[in-house]
Amino acid sequence: MTAEDEAPTTNKWLVAIAAMLATIIEVLDVTIANVALPHMQASFSASVDEITWVLTSYLVSNGIVIPVTGWLSTLFGRKRFFIGSTLLFTTFSVLCGLAWNLQTMVVFRIIQGVGGAAMVPLSQAVLMEVFPPAQQGLAMALWGMGLMIAPILGPTIGGWLTDNYDWRWIFYINLPVGLLAAVLQGAFLPPDPQGKRVVKRIDYLGLALVVVLIGCAQIVLDRGERAEWFAATWVWVFSGLSLTALLVLVPWELRHPSPVVDLRLFRYPAFASASVIIAFLCFSLYGNLVAWPLYLQTLMGYPAWRAGLAMSPRGMSTMASMFLVGMIYGRVDTRWVLGIGTLCVAAGAWEMSHFTTEYGFWEMVAPTLVLGFGLGFTFVPLSATALAAVPPDRVGNASALFNLMRNTGGSVGIAVAGTLIIRRSQLHQAMLVEHVDATSPIAQAAIEAAGRIRQHAGVDPYTASQQGLGMIYRLVQREAAVLAFQDVFLVLAVVVLLLLPLILLLGKTRGRATAGGH
Repeated sequence: MTAEDEAPTTNKWLVAIAAMLATIIEVLDVTIANVALPHMQASFSASVDEITWVLTSYLVSNGIVIPVTGWLSTLFGRKRFFIGSTLLFTTFSVLCGLAWNLQTMVVFRIIQGVGGAAMVPLSQAVLMEVFPPAQQGLAMALWGMGLMIAPILGPTIGGWLTDNYDWRWIFYINLPVGLLAAVLQGAFLPPDPQGKRVVKRIDYLGLALVVVLIGCAQIVLDRGERAEWFAATWVWVFSGLSLTALLVLVPWELRHPSPVVDLRLFRYPAFASASVIIAFLCFSLYGNLVAWPLYLQTLMGYPAWRAGLAMSPRGMSTMASMFLVGMIYGRVDTRWVLGIGTLCVAAGAWEMSHFTTEYGFWEMVAPTLVLGFGLGFTFVPLSATALAAVPPDRVGNASALFNLMRNTGGSVGIAVAGTLIIRRSQLHQAMLVEHVDATSPIAQAAIEAAGRIRQHAGVDPYTASQQGLGMIYRLVQREAAVLAFQDVFLVLAVVVLLLLPLILLLGKTRGRATAGGH
């Protein structure tokens, strides 16, 4: 190892532990609350629509703070801001567990989201700084593993704690981990980089525009489907506010000396390309994460634990490939690694588009292993290439912007996948129903056969005929849903394939991109 590759005096592995503990508990909290919503609903006597604000409130505040993380770390000092965010997140995690009604829970979740938002981009920036260039791929592999472990463990841990103890424990478990992370951060995080930028003038307008832009957009994406999208007036209003804020924000931030969102980073081609790729990749990934468990539970009839069992191998495959990429990063042209990963993700999603209810457990798991392996081959080099392409003193801002693109892509993917499942199911059902009528001999034969089955069960002829018709209708609904899920998986595969040309814009690199990223 050459002198330039020597690690900084700080113990990089202790720094990695401190950073990754924060990343894991933050990402874990995004998913762990999902399975406990019915229990919270009962505790707070809330409606289904009201209780979902427990999720929406966290996502909105989290989304608002992520893009301004770099600016805030410059304003307060990165190390101080990281520790403060971890303690804020941990404190309000406990308060969420102590919440006595829905209103207090939503307020506590908002502040918890504010604290948690900075933890992921800051951990990424810190790892890129303390690991030497030759090991930055390994650093991003560690960071990526944290991102992948949490969504896998979240529903499982949340379900176990809720069933065996109480839903409040899904928040209490953050206390020991958060305190340990804060102590390790205080002891081992390096001081702020030398020569770091200072905030010359606080960008109040930019901050306000970010709040409106991200806040309104996240609410629309998270709750739009329940309101039939643009059939609701508030969706038009919030969308208009978000679009207006975006149109004002871009020119304002490009001119401001200390912008809250450093859009000038997009002038680095490698960073810009990697950011766009990660957005669309997460569009496909999060869309898949919504569709896959729904398919297993609603169509295959898997209970939650078995659905989790079917999803776990994909996470293991991703972590294995992340570790592999971390070892070879810097030795192989990044574009080849990304190309292989993209093709694997697309191939896995394409094979999932052929799923039927006749598939067995391992027949369904196999394509997800390919998809998961591909994710590891994309997340690691994208993260490392994006941050290595900007000057060292702007890595914090770059990480915040990169993670904003990741979150935005994921939010849009979730919204699109959910909408497509519903709309395509309706379309396919309408098409299938056209073939179930009195003039169709096949349909009539099926209805009569279903009726005879009910008669053999002891039901009178008239009731058996009605129940037989109901059985056929449910079969039509099920087949329509299968076709809808196939459509969604196919769309997600095509989106990933369309990323291949963007990989070329990253330029030839073996993981040692410099500022300028060309």
